[in-house]
Amino acid sequence: MSDEKTAKRRVTLRDVAQAAGVSLKTASNVINGSGRMTGETRAKVESVIKDLDYRVNVAARNLNRDHTGFITLAVPSLIPPYLAELANRTIEAARQRDYSVYVTTYAEGSAKGARDLLKKFNSTVSDGMILSMSEVENISPDDLKVDFPLVIVGARTTWGVADHVTPDDVAAAATAAGYLYDRGSSRLAVVGARDDYNAAALLQAVEGNAQLRLRGVIEETRRRGLELDPHLIGNTDQDWTIGAGARVTQRLIDSGVPFDGVIALNDQLAIGALTALRTAGYEVPAQVQVIGFDNNEEAPYLQIPLTTMDSRLDWTAPTAVNRILGRIDGSITKPELLTTESQVIARASTR
Repeated sequence: MSDEKTAKRRVTLRDVAQAAGVSLKTASNVINGSGRMTGETRAKVESVIKDLDYRVNVAARNLNRDHTGFITLAVPSLIPPYLAELANRTIEAARQRDYSVYVTTYAEGSAKGARDLLKKFNSTVSDGMILSMSEVENISPDDLKVDFPLVIVGARTTWGVADHVTPDDVAAAATAAGYLYDRGSSRLAVVGARDDYNAAALLQAVEGNAQLRLRGVIEETRRRGLELDPHLIGNTDQDWTIGAGARVTQRLIDSGVPFDGVIALNDQLAIGALTALRTAGYEVPAQVQVIGFDNNEEAPYLQIPLTTMDSRLDWTAPTAVNRILGRIDGSITKPELLTTESQVIARASTR
């Protein structure tokens, strides 16, 4: 019985040191890739680690380093597919770096919103925060001047105060518009605006998914010597669901103003737009082409598979994790804007 208990006992760093005939400090240095020693000594300890199947106690190691081994991901909701995927990819990217993730949500635009979350951050349970900041949050530069590592993801500006990781929404929307124009569309409708259409104001936009994407569409349209028709800008306020996409697209159809292309500002809106168009008897893509954003899981499996702009979460999540861990270990000290381009994922809703 005693031998069985010994066999099941977790191998400790002290066991490794004793088996290798080195000090506990030397064994620890090998584990952490630090300290000075001969190559022979390092190789001997590494061999013992392998033979004994030693597993690093991450919690203890982080405690010794004055780190918790956890980061916090804060999002306004986990219902939208984009944010759910952001959470999954962030957890996976952190896991590969021996970190765990607390995922929390906050009440958008309320007293319990992002500002409250920033004020009450507890550094004894988490080493830093990745914040996906809602577009309805009333955040100021001072709110982002915190005493813990902070990385913002998404389309809100950080005024250069905090690290900001985001795809280039303006360029992505310009690419989407150009894709439809190049395939024969000449009168584009946009579904997903959040305010009354004001081209001059939108061309000055520096934040907000809807605003930046509309800015990109306007810029690409004007580069081609064309103008968007204000009657074809579908306002959904803050509602970017399938239902909102269907209702607003139906209003555009009912207006009688002709259009031959739809840029929906996310894939949920695009799915709703496809439903409304097909119900009204339009042939997609022969009569009306449709493109969305974010490449949601459903997009390839619709009756008419949806052409969409890549969300680039494969880049955003690991980049944000690398950035926050660099802040935590002190290798990154100055705020920076990190951005990347998005590509069209072509499917059957466009020609």
